[in-house]
This record gives sequence, structure tokens and C-alpha cells, in this order.
Amino acid sequence: MNFTLLITIGAPLVIIAFIVYSDKFTEPLDLVLKTFFLGIFLCIPAGLLNDLLIQSPDQSYFAGLTEESLKFIVLYFYIRPKAAFNEPMDAIVYGTIASLGFATLENLTYVFSGSSEVDSFTIAVIRAISAIPLHACCGIIMGYFFGLHIFLGSKSALIKSLIIPISIHATYNYLTGFGFLWFYFLFAVMLYAQSLHKRVADLQQTKLMERENQII
Repeated sequence: MNFTLLITIGAPLVIIAFIVYSDKFTEPLDLVLKTFFLGIFLCIPAGLLNDLLIQSPDQSYFAGLTEESLKFIVLYFYIRPKAAFNEPMDAIVYGTIASLGFATLENLTYVFSGSSEVDSFTIAVIRAISAIPLHACCGIIMGYFFGLHIFLGSKSALIKSLIIPISIHATYNYLTGFGFLWFYFLFAVMLYAQSLHKRVADLQQTKLMERENQII
């Protein structure tokens, strides 16, 4: 039970820790925590919307629309006005935290709805290498393009920050019905998200002060 819980909660928290500490200019702890718990809260409206839209397992791709849209709302309406939100990396940090806050509660729900300890452990391990990285990647990608919009004024990037994560999430959910196709797709998404994060992180290392403007 304890080891299963450790994997269930630990997988998203490890990714959050990596993203937070990859930021050269550390974000305020209170805003990090509030964003995480706001992500958890998103499970409530997401569950209600998914119940309305998803009438059968083969319609699980609708979850991409509901869940990523709600995460986008957090970035746009909650994070964007904050004084601490003042450079491109911040968009990636908070986008990932909101995504993984959501994923943490979702993970607990899936893992501990099983009928036995073995079932729960297996689900925890599978989700640690599948759904959790997916949510993290969607948060990174959303944050990257959201940062382009906010700090470079790109209107097309704002659209991409919503449409690309929705498309990725929906495609992943759809492919889970076709053997291991989801794995190859997720691997490609992880490489893409890693490249975007590295691009921003590398440029951030050249900055002396957080508020310096950069082209990313």
C-alpha cells in the first residue's frame, strides 16, 4: 500500500521538482503550491465535463479537450496577472505544475479504484510511465507557446498553446485503443517537449536578471 502510494504521488512530484529547479530564478513557493492545488481542483469540473462528453471508452479523446482547456484557464486567468510571472520559463513552470496537480489527483483516483493491491501497484507503475509524462509534456508545451504569446506578443502562439496540447492529449487517448501505438507517440511527444524546455532553459542561463527580455 505505502509503496504503491509512493509511486502514485511520487511520479508527478519528481517531475515537478525537476521543472521547478530547472528554473534559474526560483518561483515563490506559495504560488507554486497554490498552482498545484488549483490543478488538483480542476479534477472536479473536468470530471463533470468528461461525464457529459464521454459516453463510451472510444470517446476518451474528449478528455483532451476538457482537461487541457481547464489547465489553459489557470494559466491565462490565474497565473498571467501575477507579478512573479515575468519571463518565458515561468510559463513552462506553472503550466507543468497545474498539469501535474491535476494528474496527481487523477492518478490517485485511477490507482486506488482497483479491486486488489496487485492491481493498484500495476496501475501505478503503468501510469508513472504513461499518463503522468503525458500531462507533464502537455504542460510544458502549453507553457512554451503561452510564453511566446505573453512575452513576444505572438497571437498565433496563444492559439497553439491551447490547440497543440488538446490535440496531443486527444491523440494519445485515442491511440490507447490500438496496442502500443500510444507508447511511440508519447515518446515523440516527450522528445518534443524536452526540446522546447531545453531551448528556454539554455537561453535563460544567459540572463543576469529575471526580467531581461529574450527572443525564444
